[in-house]
Amino acid sequence: MTELTTRERFQRMYEHREADRVPMVGGPWGTTLARWRREGMPEGADFTDYFGLDRVAGIAGDTSPRFPTRVVEETDEYVIRFDKWGTTSMNWKHTSSTPEWIDRTIVDRASWEMAKERMAMGRDRVNWDHLKANYATWREKDWWIQGGLWFGFDVTHSRIVGTEHLLMMMADDPELVIDIFNTELDCSLQILDMVWADGYTFDAIRWPDDMGYRNGPFFSVDMYREILKPVQKRAIEWAHEKGIVANLHSCGDINPLVPELLDIGLDALNPLEVKAGMDPAYLKQTYGDQLVLHGGINAMLWDDIDAIEAEIRRLLPILKENGGYIFQEDHSIPDSVSLENYRRIVVITRELGSYS
Repeated sequence: MTELTTRERFQRMYEHREADRVPMVGGPWGTTLARWRREGMPEGADFTDYFGLDRVAGIAGDTSPRFPTRVVEETDEYVIRFDKWGTTSMNWKHTSSTPEWIDRTIVDRASWEMAKERMAMGRDRVNWDHLKANYATWREKDWWIQGGLWFGFDVTHSRIVGTEHLLMMMADDPELVIDIFNTELDCSLQILDMVWADGYTFDAIRWPDDMGYRNGPFFSVDMYREILKPVQKRAIEWAHEKGIVANLHSCGDINPLVPELLDIGLDALNPLEVKAGMDPAYLKQTYGDQLVLHGGINAMLWDDIDAIEAEIRRLLPILKENGGYIFQEDHSIPDSVSLENYRRIVVITRELGSYS
């Protein structure tokens, strides 16, 4: 088969058809990229182009309440910021990690209503200059383009309300949580509708909603059905009405929720976190004819080239069968992975991921 473009490759995966090879994408931490530059990747080089991976572009906008941001404290080691969502968090400067959440503005119905009043969506929420400068190139080179949504459990508990607080709200005041989730989605869809109406179409929607941890979902299936599932269903229906597909990123063990996601028409699931109990081979065997699997290559093994090569050789022939698979690690590539080892991983994946 002749070499396909990224968009052609992705489209075949979503049609559950074979391509020239499986699509290959990656998500290294910033400190990983810094290491690779020290080890020989040219300064300023885009790692996707450098390794010949598939190109994915994203379109989104600012749906926040736009609280005035400020730096609360900064040292040589860390910076503490108050962000546009009203959350105070600390980020380390020399280590890649999730933030340490310190304080919240939105903590109850009254503070949510105050924030909600600030969430009127207008054209100033979109970086139109960026789209005008880049969109034609994305289409000319036939990249895969995704519209980004920002709603649901993950972004609300991590970025806005706090985990324990949101879980208590889901039990004590589910109507409030439903309003938060729907408002978040409404804002995202208003932005994507504006973008689409201006001719900047895309091939998929994708949104982050980590619904699980290492021992299972954060909430029961019944609670999911009552509070979150209808909102996710609305997002997926919006995409399908436009003739495009829907890809959900949800870390953790969400095995009990996969049938629910299929019930509302989800097209693809990422990242298939192995250490949390998501078995990509089982998922392929059980749901592979209905669901595109994206990820599932255990990031815990990536700094051991023999172990990760064995894992890729074990899994990739299974996952690529009849299309429906996108190669990626099941979490961000850690900075314990050398440039040489990642180069070897790409070579192995190209070899085993070929359909010829």
